[in-house]
Amino acid sequence: MDLLEEIILRAKANKQRIVLPEGTEERTLKAADRLVADGVADIILIGNPNEIRSLAGGFGLNHIGKATIVDPKNHEKKQAYADLLFQLRRSKGMTPEKAAQLVEDPLYLGCLMIKSGDADGEIAGAQNTTGNVLRPALQIIKTVPGITNVSGAFIMFLKDKSYGANGILVFADCAVLPYPTASELAQIAISTAYTARSLAHVEPRVAMLSFSTKGSASNEMVDKVVEATRLAKEKAPDLCIDGELQADAALVEKVAAQKAPGSPVAGKANVLVFPNLEVGNISYKLVQRLAGAEAVGPILQGMAAPVNDLSRGCSVDDIYKMVAIASNQAIALKHAK
Repeated sequence: MDLLEEIILRAKANKQRIVLPEGTEERTLKAADRLVADGVADIILIGNPNEIRSLAGGFGLNHIGKATIVDPKNHEKKQAYADLLFQLRRSKGMTPEKAAQLVEDPLYLGCLMIKSGDADGEIAGAQNTTGNVLRPALQIIKTVPGITNVSGAFIMFLKDKSYGANGILVFADCAVLPYPTASELAQIAISTAYTARSLAHVEPRVAMLSFSTKGSASNEMVDKVVEATRLAKEKAPDLCIDGELQADAALVEKVAAQKAPGSPVAGKANVLVFPNLEVGNISYKLVQRLAGAEAVGPILQGMAAPVNDLSRGCSVDDIYKMVAIASNQAIALKHAK
């Protein structure tokens, strides 16, 4: 059984309520139909009920009737959610009138449902930009204690099982923060280690990557990674983390023995933390295309409840997998409380 099958089985065994704000989008509806049929999650679709049912019929979907459908313009908790939004954002200039408008926005409504305890997680982005997905999430759900920034990880499934944890590597940040500071990079390392534990069920060995290994080069960019490593160790002393490491030193034992002898991570890393978004994004795409790896993500990290952003070019299968992943994130967060 591979990891994705395990993630789906864990979701089925402890079903979570996952809200899909883009309830009238074709791929979202088709994924929802499969998810309901397979019993992966309790699905909540946001959108006009008549339109959703009409589209489902036109697509030949038979299980949408078992999902919960919430009309953003007319439902029994609309005023309660508007009041909640006003209270959460009044110090930022929110008015009751503005809250009444925003509560009809499916992306705001989905986050308010999570904040109210009426849903456990959200998947969106098939029709919306990352900024539009993240904005209400950061305003309403916010980040977990001790983490101030959200980052995006990819679980990489490699054909060559000699790397990482039997071919599984977790890459970050590949999706969100363009130029992280040392403090932010340390938080990304901690969040990604948590993702590796909670989703991949592997004990993380975190490599803080650079173009230098243990002082082989001197540069302010290297200094940032060194400082980030120090801060991550300070914040999470139980974490197995080392840096700065070049990619080959992090992944290949023979190289590690030469460049970083005695390192607890070098040659055995299963979590790779990149110095900035540009490097992370390019790297995951190169590994995906040149090594034929399967890249699952981006998995947003650091949120107080799972809110995951899809690529607008996503497939039905991508949405299906991300709902299962969000369910596992929700389960892990509940166990951590």
